[in-house]
Amino acid sequence: MMAVACSTRVRINHGRTPVRADTLADRLPATAWQRHSAGDGAKGPRYYDWAWIHIGTGEHRHLLIRRNRTSGELAFYLCWSPTAVTLAELVRVAGARWSVEECFQAAKGQVGLDHYQVRNWTSWHRHITLAMLALAFLTAVAADAAPKQPTGPHHSSDPIPLTVPEIRRLLATAFPTHVATAAELLHWSTWRRRHQAAARRSHYQRRSTDEPTG
Repeated sequence: MMAVACSTRVRINHGRTPVRADTLADRLPATAWQRHSAGDGAKGPRYYDWAWIHIGTGEHRHLLIRRNRTSGELAFYLCWSPTAVTLAELVRVAGARWSVEECFQAAKGQVGLDHYQVRNWTSWHRHITLAMLALAFLTAVAADAAPKQPTGPHHSSDPIPLTVPEIRRLLATAFPTHVATAAELLHWSTWRRRHQAAARRSHYQRRSTDEPTG
């Protein structure tokens, strides 16, 4: 399954007619849309309207279309399966992408996955590995603290289970970070500005080398 743009052209009528994906969506009758959940989100099941269209010449190639129930925004997926599958199965696979994207967002927001300023493979690999390890630790703690038999949100006034952001905040409070002294701040400022000066010299030297001589 691959997400594609609305301008993607797919072939219908046994592969004879190329048509834009959004044009096909506009032509679908109301009966072609079915409501399915793409999985549980932060606020419960994520329901969308879905439709699928057979494309190409193979038996198991489809264009899957997702429509937001509120805004009407469309998303398109090219699908292929080795055997016949149901629309509900394709929706389940499409919904699994959300959990991957949510994991990346959690890693960026909670453990600084994207907070690096390196260009070397070794240093980048070290940063990413430590960030993933930190997120795995927080996730394991949250899973261990979760109630074994959770009650429904409408039947309990108890606080929600501990989440990864809440555990990170608790740990940050329990283990405060080192407060830098004025001397340390000035030392790091000097170090950064020296490296910036070196980068500027390197940039100017490269530009002077690239410029043609008279």
